[in-house]
Amino acid sequence: MSTRILIWYRNDLRLHDHEPIHQALAQQATIIPVYCFDPRQFGQTAFGFAKTGAFRAQFLLESLADLRQSLQALGSDLVLRWGQPEQVIPALATTLRAKAVYYYAEVTSEETTVETELVKALKQQQVSSATFWGHTLYHPNDLPFELSQLPELFTAFRKQVEQQSTVNPSFVAPSQLPSLPAAVEPGDLPTLATLGLTPADAEPRAVLQYQGGEQAGKQRLAEYFWQQDRLRCYKQTRNEMLGANYSSKFSAWLAAGCLSPRYIYEQVRLYETQHVQNESTYWLIFELLWRDYFRFICAKHNRRIFAPSGLQNLPIQWKQDWPRFDLWRAGQTGYPLVDANMRELAASGYLSNRGRQNVASFLTKNLGIDWRMGAEWFESLLIDYDVCSNWGNWSYAAGVGNDARGFRFFNITKQAKDYDPQGRYVKHWLPELAQVPASKVHEPWKLSATEQQQFDLRLGVDYPHPVVDLFKSAEANEKIYAAAARVKTSHKSS
Repeated sequence: MSTRILIWYRNDLRLHDHEPIHQALAQQATIIPVYCFDPRQFGQTAFGFAKTGAFRAQFLLESLADLRQSLQALGSDLVLRWGQPEQVIPALATTLRAKAVYYYAEVTSEETTVETELVKALKQQQVSSATFWGHTLYHPNDLPFELSQLPELFTAFRKQVEQQSTVNPSFVAPSQLPSLPAAVEPGDLPTLATLGLTPADAEPRAVLQYQGGEQAGKQRLAEYFWQQDRLRCYKQTRNEMLGANYSSKFSAWLAAGCLSPRYIYEQVRLYETQHVQNESTYWLIFELLWRDYFRFICAKHNRRIFAPSGLQNLPIQWKQDWPRFDLWRAGQTGYPLVDANMRELAASGYLSNRGRQNVASFLTKNLGIDWRMGAEWFESLLIDYDVCSNWGNWSYAAGVGNDARGFRFFNITKQAKDYDPQGRYVKHWLPELAQVPASKVHEPWKLSATEQQQFDLRLGVDYPHPVVDLFKSAEANEKIYAAAARVKTSHKSS
């Protein structure tokens, strides 16, 4: 009997560029691919939101179905189990007389706690384990510094990495796999209902109808790079908010591991040789670097990334104002850009990069609400939720994260006029403003009673008055931020 190695799948739902599979096959082992539905991932966040909402859960189920189909085509299958991995995996390894368990390591506290308990249980069963790194473009071993010495500023990180590091080639997907041992029962893929979730209705207004899985991810890349030829203008269009092709939309497949960042990188380099190398091709890799950066920052700081005071250790007195938070998440703040973005998120599980920055700024700098509430709401809804990018970006937006630049306040009205000058985006998601002309749609509170009647709009009934004054609220919250900074400075000096 050949050596048996369990491959524990997590956020790496693919066959291409998969080192655990590659290394196991190099040993001529029989691999047993396993995915565990951890009930904790379908519980609630600290603030009481569904930890995994219907959008991401559906994407996960589609990705697992695709992975199973790919494995079956190569002669294997995907073993599905319900339960805590630190209990399920050791029991399965013992039953199947597996020699080892291979998996990609994570870096944040919930995931690393599971890994620690798993390794402990495996040792008791005399089963070895091996971890691999596979979520970033650059491998930690190839960085020009130790993770403990990782620069806190992104620009310093980027410059050193670009000058001194190289991207390793991706691993080729296997062309054939050993069949599963006869004793293995693969198990059935659950439904959303089984997971305690109600299916989300397909939203025709969504920018993209996401389909989970490695094949769908590769198809999206092929469409964006090669069929639509949109990579050449990525930098110029990436801050738009309406339509399928203003940005790559790779994030959901990256988050679930259906696409490897190194695969995307290699495709960019191929595009550069066959089409054009320009600012836009660089900028897509630049965005992959931001993704790397947040994961490395989480590896360096671990639990501190989740603290209300953030990596800046700023003792801000954040509010947990639920009535206003509910207005924010329902898209009822009275600021059309914020409301359109929040309604898009609720209806589709997706939000543009520009939109995410604006709604995060409004929640923290205008409403003064605890940024962790926003981060958890995104965790619940986002189809492309990635723990490191989400929490890193939210703490950054709140002014308490690494590379934070003090109290950076987004002027929502100016942002709306700059990035949605014709009002097409806000009218797309706020039909009650459909009749308001572009010159007035971003500031409906300025409409006279006559204009409201003319545009078939009743402020306070059809669309809300602003929940706060944009500049007065920012000024008040900046004073709170400055006071926290003074407290931090005084503590340092003492």
